[in-house]
Formats: sequence, structure tokens, C-alpha cells
Amino acid sequence: MNYEVVVSCAVTGAGDTTGRSPHVPVTPKEVAESAIQAAQAGAAIAHIHVRDPETGKGSRDPKLFKEVVDRVRESGTDVVINLTAGMGGDWVPSEQDPAMPGPGTDMIGVQERLAHVEECRPEICSLDCGTLNFGNGNEIYISTPPMLRQMAAMTKEWDVKPELEVFELGHIRFATQMIAEGLIADPPIFQICLGIPWGADQSVDTMKVMKDHLPSGANWAGFGISRMQMPMAAAAVAMGGNIRVGLEDNIYLDRGVLATNGQLVTRAVEILERMGARALTPQEARNKLKLRGAIN
Repeated sequence: MNYEVVVSCAVTGAGDTTGRSPHVPVTPKEVAESAIQAAQAGAAIAHIHVRDPETGKGSRDPKLFKEVVDRVRESGTDVVINLTAGMGGDWVPSEQDPAMPGPGTDMIGVQERLAHVEECRPEICSLDCGTLNFGNGNEIYISTPPMLRQMAAMTKEWDVKPELEVFELGHIRFATQMIAEGLIADPPIFQICLGIPWGADQSVDTMKVMKDHLPSGANWAGFGISRMQMPMAAAAVAMGGNIRVGLEDNIYLDRGVLATNGQLVTRAVEILERMGARALTPQEARNKLKLRGAIN
């Protein structure tokens, strides 16, 4: 059981959810305001993607990230900023020639994947620790060992702690190898990502198996998607972990009731408090996770 919980809110993501809920933030102003709202509700960390303001689709434009980060910082709101570094790994084989990229492919190199991280210097950025079949189509998310080693080395140089996002056991195995190679500063942070097709299923049994494979001394959090968001949050707290909620992973508060990020954070905090735990402040989260700005 974890009695001092770091709550993270993933405020928008890159998925096709903007047409399903008016609460999913799109513009930099909306994303920043949603991150601030989540912090005010009790989230210590805001996990941030950006979207094209014109189309609502996920974007990796460094200027959009910079605007969001500047807005959050200039607001005076204390929240740990966690920027995604998962964009630019999408490969869709061409139907005419599978060796060539087809429509929907967005494949870039390591430097470009981390351009916004280098500019904004958040305290955390995500690092998706392996390749994955993504959904029922032909889309593959590609993140190879050489790419990951280079990204880990670059973020370590910048004093940005990578959040090691793991979608199945093989991802944990490789992340542990990077730790052994000295590419990840102690203590490592893992995010157990459950329910994403076709990664690990979202169940208590799966979360326990993945948690049990983490290296000793690692900090970790876990999340589920859609209606399993809150059950997986409760399971993570019971198993000694931290939690992630937010509109990236689930747009509903209750059945048929669309949520805001603030409402999801409030619900999660209520659950952990009923379990006898409490949500840590951003500074307490920095201290626990040994982030830049931690107070010893």
C-alpha cells in the first residue's frame, strides 16, 4: 500500500477524442488551462501532449509545446511538467509496397523527437520503451533500442528524468537494461500502461506481474484506460504505486457523463483518501522522485 501518492494527469493525449468530448483541450491556451485545473484539483504532475489548433489532431510542433509550458510556468501554478516524447514513431506500411511508408506514417529521428524537450527543459519527459502494434490497423509505433539509448543519454545530459512507459514485459526488460548501462539516473520512474491495444491487458493480475518485474528501488505508477481508469488507479495505490488519470486515457466521469481533467483528478484523490492515503504536493513529488528541484 502506498500512503503518499503522486497523482499525474494526462490532460489531452493525441488520440481521436476531440470530437467525442468538448472538454478535451486543443489549443495551447486550453491545454495549459487544463493542466492548471488538474494541479488545483490535486495533481502533482501534468503529462502534456499538444494538438494542432486547426484540426485537433496530435502534433509535435515545438512552438506549441513552448507556448503551453510558458503559459503554465507564467501562471505561477506549481506543477511538475511532464512532456511526451512519444510523437514521431508512427509507421503505416503502404498497401502497394509494404517496404514503403503509407498514409498516416510520421517517422522521425531522435533529435527531432526530443527537440521540444531540449527547448522547454521539463522536469520529466516520457520514454516509450519499445515497439508496439497499435490498434487493429496497420499502424506500428516504432522505438528501437539504439533510438532509446540515445534518447536516454540526451535527457540525462539535460537533467530531464525520463518516465519509462512500459506497455508489456519486454519493455520492462529493455528499460532495466538501460538502467544497468547507466543511461537512467536513480531512482528510475516507470509508468505501467495497461489496456492499450495491443499492449498488456488492464487487470489487477497484469499490473502485479509487471510491478513484480520492476527493478528494486524504482518509483512507479500505473493506469488503465476508459472505464478501467479508476479501478486501475485504486489497484496501483494498493500495490504501492502512484497513479495517472486524465482525458488522454478516459473521457468519462461516470457512465454517460463526460469529465473534465479537474473532475477526474478530484475523483482519484477521493478514492485514494478513502483508502487512507493522501496526494503529494508537487514539491513532495519532486523530492520523492528525485527530480530537478528536489529538496533533500
